[in-house]
Amino acid sequence: MAEHRPCTAHNETPLQRADRNFVELLQELRVTQTGVQILFAFLLSLAFTSRFEDLDTVQRVTYVITLLLAVLAAALFTAPAALHRSLFQQGAKPRIVQVSSRLATAGLCVLVFAFSGSVLLVVDVTTGRAGGIAAGAATFLVCVGLWGLLPRLVRRAGPRAETDGTGETTEEEPARGGVRIPAPLRHTVGQPSGLRGAPAHREEPARHR
Repeated sequence: MAEHRPCTAHNETPLQRADRNFVELLQELRVTQTGVQILFAFLLSLAFTSRFEDLDTVQRVTYVITLLLAVLAAALFTAPAALHRSLFQQGAKPRIVQVSSRLATAGLCVLVFAFSGSVLLVVDVTTGRAGGIAAGAATFLVCVGLWGLLPRLVRRAGPRAETDGTGETTEEEPARGGVRIPAPLRHTVGQPSGLRGAPAHREEPARHR
């Protein structure tokens, strides 16, 4: 009976929370799968072009590794759907969400190397080995920065604002003793009780004049 009680700020049960998290995860996977599909199609078509015969040993090895990484990323991103289908209606939704989240994270890690390898290969063929290495390294750093470092910085920054009852976002400011006070309560905190109603008491005599 405990799992049917509300457990989150959305006033939802653990099962409802797992359903919502899984739907959000699938939305994220749809975005990443599009990039993987485009990359995989490009790599497959590359082997049937006339320019492919001119690749040297290093370029061929880079191509094969990148192709395998793209396949692995696609498999990791589609694994949550297969996992959900295999465990459908077996009461394992929270566990499915947990495992699927790890699979998606692993897929992003593999996709970083697949993107970097594909850029390295294309730039190496078109401009040279030094340019390819530089472009591949730059792609790797950009992906790591946006996919790995940026979320950590956002999480470290923490919530800097809260939404009041009118839907407007208002910042918090610390009160006495270092306690953060929401903006809607600032006018009631830190003021002597005798001064909070002072304006109203000053206006009252004026009305009787």
